[in-house]
Amino acid sequence: MNFDLLKRLCETPGVPSREEPIRALVLQEIRGLVDEVSVDAMGSVIGVKRGAAGSGSGGSGPRVMIAAHMDEIGFLVRHIDDEGFIRLQPVGGFDARVLVAQRVYVHGFAGERLLGALMPASKPTHLLTDEERKKQPTVDELFVDVGLPAERVKSLVEVGDPVTMARSAEIMGDYVVSKTLDNRVSVFVMLEALRALKNHDCDIYAVATTQEEVGLRGATTAAYALQPDIGLAIDVTLAGDLPGGNEHEKITRLGNGTAIKIMDSSLLCHPKLVRHFRDVAEKHDIPYQLEILPRGGTDAGGIQRTRGGVPSFTLSIPCRYVHTVNETAAVKDIEASITLLARYLEEAHTRRYGYDEEVAAS
Repeated sequence: MNFDLLKRLCETPGVPSREEPIRALVLQEIRGLVDEVSVDAMGSVIGVKRGAAGSGSGGSGPRVMIAAHMDEIGFLVRHIDDEGFIRLQPVGGFDARVLVAQRVYVHGFAGERLLGALMPASKPTHLLTDEERKKQPTVDELFVDVGLPAERVKSLVEVGDPVTMARSAEIMGDYVVSKTLDNRVSVFVMLEALRALKNHDCDIYAVATTQEEVGLRGATTAAYALQPDIGLAIDVTLAGDLPGGNEHEKITRLGNGTAIKIMDSSLLCHPKLVRHFRDVAEKHDIPYQLEILPRGGTDAGGIQRTRGGVPSFTLSIPCRYVHTVNETAAVKDIEASITLLARYLEEAHTRRYGYDEEVAAS
């Protein structure tokens, strides 16, 4: 596995609406893997790889859109007080319990990256009463201390500047642990599948989407413009193989292979696409597990609802500790996801996912 690329993807900042740094990296990496590249009005990167018999060359191959969102949950600067402390506006879903005493980077408008301590607005632990200790922190109570006087902070930072978590990507045993595996690992899978791809008849639209964490926005608009015949999202899913909890709540397990999604709260995956991915996995001995995610959504939910509807599906990478700085995925599951996506694209043209035969038979 090309860990150097995955590490650079995970450590490059890009909160919703401020994806400039990660977009620059994706543009750099995708250029040699596709025939043409563009950036749409929402900031999504669109790489087009023409198939041997694709619609772009006058043939009959389907238009396949792959969506892997490149934005990460983070913050925007909301206020700078007279002491130089920074208050935050979350962009994406954070659990305040895992944020206390973390470190962040404030990406100032002046071009300087400031390291900061993310702390709750409360008394030191030595001074808390027993009742105060029981109180759970909220995101609204958090502030950032960058260690500078107010006038210096205000010369480097302004309202709207992005703030990201300050953590690196590392190999941990058989796993990768990092912030932003949601969803940079899926951008990695998309890029590496394009690299591993052999002959294919379909036209592939590989889209690194924006603003997924705040409502599937980039994928929805890109799908409306591209008019794909097939929509594929690549995203992480929950791996609940942890101490505690019930067996039926595990969703997926690390090391058991890529996850073929059946449904989440944003879409019911097209049953014929689910079957096709399962058949491809079994044909090539690619380990997989079936996934039903009761809460949470992916870009496929946005693609599915565009224009007259698009047969859509999500391929998932199992991940522990999602939406924390310790998101964890198994190397073998990442590799299985790359292989399954590449092998599917090579035969995407061999099946149709409409319901015309049911009309004819009725």
